[in-house]
Amino acid sequence: MKKFIFLAIFIVLFQFRDELFSFHSPAPEYAAKHEERVILYATQWCAYCKKTRKFLEQNNIPYYEYDVESSSEGYDQFKALGGRGVPLLLVNGKVIKGFDTKRILKYLEG
Repeated sequence: MKKFIFLAIFIVLFQFRDELFSFHSPAPEYAAKHEERVILYATQWCAYCKKTRKFLEQNNIPYYEYDVESSSEGYDQFKALGGRGVPLLLVNGKVIKGFDTKRILKYLEG
């Protein structure tokens, strides 16, 4: 029974690791440089980056994009935010790793 409880706690912590990390260590204020509330760190070849762009455009969500392969400033910010894969978004100071429409909308509301 103890193993099951430990496993359940581990799974919950793993699923919410990004929220826990951002609560403990808030993201740097990179958004202060831009009018947009969303910053997208992406590449041109990434299919999920294309889906993210399309979602943002379809929902009339203004965003600023850094191509992490061609922008050294974007790459440095991407790494400082814990980026290991694209897309990575900074929405109202909260980091979203991957294409997650529910979290994008949630963080825009809050």
